[in-house]
Amino acid sequence: MPDPKVFIDQLGRQVAVNYPPQRIISIVPSQTELLFDLGLNAEIIGLTKFCNHPRHQVITKVKVGGTKQLDMAMIRNLKPDLIIGNKEENERAQIEALMEEFPVWMSDIVNLQAALAMMNNIGTLVNKADEATLMVNAIEESFNSIIKTSTLSVAYLIWQKPYMAAGKQTFIDDMLQRCGYINVFKQQRYPQITEIEIQEANPDVIMLSSEPYPFRDKHIGFFKAMVPKARVILVDGEMFSWYGSRLLKAPAYFKRLIDSVV
Repeated sequence: MPDPKVFIDQLGRQVAVNYPPQRIISIVPSQTELLFDLGLNAEIIGLTKFCNHPRHQVITKVKVGGTKQLDMAMIRNLKPDLIIGNKEENERAQIEALMEEFPVWMSDIVNLQAALAMMNNIGTLVNKADEATLMVNAIEESFNSIIKTSTLSVAYLIWQKPYMAAGKQTFIDDMLQRCGYINVFKQQRYPQITEIEIQEANPDVIMLSSEPYPFRDKHIGFFKAMVPKARVILVDGEMFSWYGSRLLKAPAYFKRLIDSVV
């Protein structure tokens, strides 16, 4: 039998885990990808229907509902010895219910520093500390190579009907800053905004994210008419909002974006 060990999650909670965990459920897509990339295919027994990377591996795993609508009965049937979630992406009442029955390690991430800490912490939690350290070092080196040549103002939209934007105290805002972009929306988290507020913000660039709302080419003309002077572009939401091993690919994407949006 594995030995019990106590870990501290990013909410400051003590989480007692039979170490190393053998039956892991991940309920956050970006952290699911991280676990696979750390080499835990055999240990991962469940994930959400939104966990889509790595594609050839996630299709073999049991789906336990959505990030905010978990199938609690399915989770109980799987009998995990560790559940890994996130404060923002998962629904509080469900998480608190799971905490009564299982070890639940929670992340809380609003910037790159917290993301890298999460990766190191999870690496230690799942007996993959060396692999996590190598990954974190590579990500830090790549982000340090980004040259901030842009001073453009940006409206980063994540939803329509109603319009919603990424504001301050979000991981997306931190990624924008690391590219040299200035976020026109200073409200905290993900404010609901109006067409008039977008026009009054008068951004140089309107970024339409591929997630959670799936903005497409057909939406570009509408926002261009709304703010005629703005450059309206589609961006890869995973690069801006996934805080796991996808960060290995994000800096190269950001460099191309900076070069193309001038």
